[in-house]
Amino acid sequence: MNSAPRATIIISTKNRADDFRKTVESSLQQSADPEVLILDDGSTDGTSDAIRNEFPQVKLHRFEQSQGYVIRRNQGASLASASIVFSIDDDAIFSSPHVVEQTLADFDHPRIGAVAIPFINVRQDNQIRQAAPDKTGIHITASYIGTAHALRRDLFLTLGGYRDCLVHQGEEGDYCIRMLEAGYVVRLGGADPIHHFESPRRDFRRMDLYGRRNDILFAFRNAPLSRMPCT
Repeated sequence: MNSAPRATIIISTKNRADDFRKTVESSLQQSADPEVLILDDGSTDGTSDAIRNEFPQVKLHRFEQSQGYVIRRNQGASLASASIVFSIDDDAIFSSPHVVEQTLADFDHPRIGAVAIPFINVRQDNQIRQAAPDKTGIHITASYIGTAHALRRDLFLTLGGYRDCLVHQGEEGDYCIRMLEAGYVVRLGGADPIHHFESPRRDFRRMDLYGRRNDILFAFRNAPLSRMPCT
């Protein structure tokens, strides 16, 4: 009988049949031999067919109706076999075969609920974000960026995962504050960085709209009523 994998990589994708291949390839090259789980969020460009033909070793779940990556990441965590789940965007790659292995080692304390993996926005600059300042001790941060993180699956499911009312973005900070309330923290990682190639098809106007909407919902859900502005 095969033992459960140590890690599951979750990739939610939609209509990026020309872009996602490097993401999948870098996931399959990981030395930790993770389970790779792809959720096709209603693609109409042949993404699922390409995955089946080119990467038969991954686990593919196709959905006819698009519901967004927040819902898909929740479903991915439910479907995952491993106790630690990684999320990476379909426009990002692991820069070396050791990122998953190195990040698993960062879960060396029971109160670490998630690890913020170092990453570079390659089309912006060479700055490494979310990196621990040194290799000694455990360095804590408030949240993580969605394309570069790993978390404890059981804790994520126990806390209800991401709130699906937080459309498009902002779900990470909300989850992390609930995780902190439960006694768990986010650790800055020490792995080789993920390389994030932001897609030129990103709609930044949509991101700004939903970002401010989600800021209001975050405050409503998490800020004490006494701290809310008076009307």
